[in-house]
Amino acid sequence: MPNQQVTIRTRDGDCPSHAVLPASGGPWPAVIFYMDAGGIRPAMLNMAQQLADAGYIVLLPDLFYRYGPYGPFVPEEVFVGDFRAVLGPLMATTGSLTAAEDAEAMLAYLDTRDDVRGREVGVVGFCMGGGMALVTAGTYPDRFAAAASFHGGNLATDAPTSPHLFAPRLKAEVYIGAAENDGSYPSAMAERLQRSLTEADVRYTSQTYSAAHG
Repeated sequence: MPNQQVTIRTRDGDCPSHAVLPASGGPWPAVIFYMDAGGIRPAMLNMAQQLADAGYIVLLPDLFYRYGPYGPFVPEEVFVGDFRAVLGPLMATTGSLTAAEDAEAMLAYLDTRDDVRGREVGVVGFCMGGGMALVTAGTYPDRFAAAASFHGGNLATDAPTSPHLFAPRLKAEVYIGAAENDGSYPSAMAERLQRSLTEADVRYTSQTYSAAHG
């Protein structure tokens, strides 16, 4: 299947990215895919390909581009030791608001492609990318028709940049996939997020799976 390696110029530099396409046809609706804390690796590309196979052009940016070269990491190896020491410095170079700022360039890039259908796109994020997906969709409400977070953490906190605070700006339909054993998204936080979405009249679905984080 087509996997185009592209470079997107953001305000802070060049962001290496993958544009993953369906096997044939087009134009297709587009989805921005926010990776988890493990960075770009075969698993992320495989997941992007699954979306592409469903009929979407998938843009997978390397959110750690400000850090420089790294990995690829093998999660089974990283999480055996002090994973925060390994991944922490990379994660410190990005965040939900930073990703939303970068999305301006991602959307501009998608607008240049004649194989993208329409201006409304989707966004999906995993782990740290979950909050990024919600904040991005809230930052550009007229551009996002759908936003999904899978095992996203810290989605409703007291921080002034908490993703749940963007609920009133959302026009996208939202999906929240959570794990019942996830210290970064306890039940009280889930209730806070869902309350914010309900009060903002956001169309959403929230499901909790019998699983641990990730």
